[in-house]
Amino acid sequence: MNNLNDPPNWNIRPNSRDDGGDGSKWNYALLVPMLGLAAFRWIWSREAQKEIEKEREAYRQRTAAFQRDLEAKYHAVISENRRSVAQLSLELEKEKNRTTSYRDALIAQGRKLVEEKKLLEQERAQVMQEKRQWQPLRSMYLSCMEKEEDWQRRAQLLLKEFEGALSERQNIYCSLVLPRSKRLEIEKNLLVRAATDPVAADLEMAAGLTDIFKHDTYCGDVWNTNKRQNGRLMWLYLKYWELIVELKKFKKVEKAILEE
Repeated sequence: MNNLNDPPNWNIRPNSRDDGGDGSKWNYALLVPMLGLAAFRWIWSREAQKEIEKEREAYRQRTAAFQRDLEAKYHAVISENRRSVAQLSLELEKEKNRTTSYRDALIAQGRKLVEEKKLLEQERAQVMQEKRQWQPLRSMYLSCMEKEEDWQRRAQLLLKEFEGALSERQNIYCSLVLPRSKRLEIEKNLLVRAATDPVAADLEMAAGLTDIFKHDTYCGDVWNTNKRQNGRLMWLYLKYWELIVELKKFKKVEKAILEE
């Protein structure tokens, strides 16, 4: 293609050599772009190779770091597993020793129980033998107790009657309106009963009654209506006579058994 604005020699003529013209200009025109393209490709190839080497080195570094991290984690897991295995082995050994101790303790306890069972059987046999030996004596004891409990019931009834009479006597003593003669009559009747009643005589109540009549002067307040709040010495004697009844019962049982 020719440019009509350019001089003739600047246009490309395919057959310039045939016409005797200068064909080297066309060759140079093609050579310069080719050289530029070759230089660009060489520069681009070199830069690309540098980038490839750079990326390859970065990849190697990342791979090496990742491998080191994996190796560190692997060693950490191995160490942790070894510690866990060692701890489990220690716990297993402890449990084994504890089980052995328990087994030995159970064996020893079993032997001890066997020995205790033998001793208990021997003691039971001895007790049964003693029971057979003491059976007649026990029957005698129960028979004597039954007799003496009848005496004890009569003594308790007597003390109950004396308690009522003494309360009435003390109430009259503390009263400002009741006659003194009534009190003296109650005292006389109590002394006669103590001298004539076999149970009262056995308890020796006459001396105690005389002591009460002479020395028990305690009274409650003026407006008192509760007879149990009057007197002090009389209540002590009544408690004392109750204890004497219990004591005499067992002494009589003992005497009856020893006399058989």
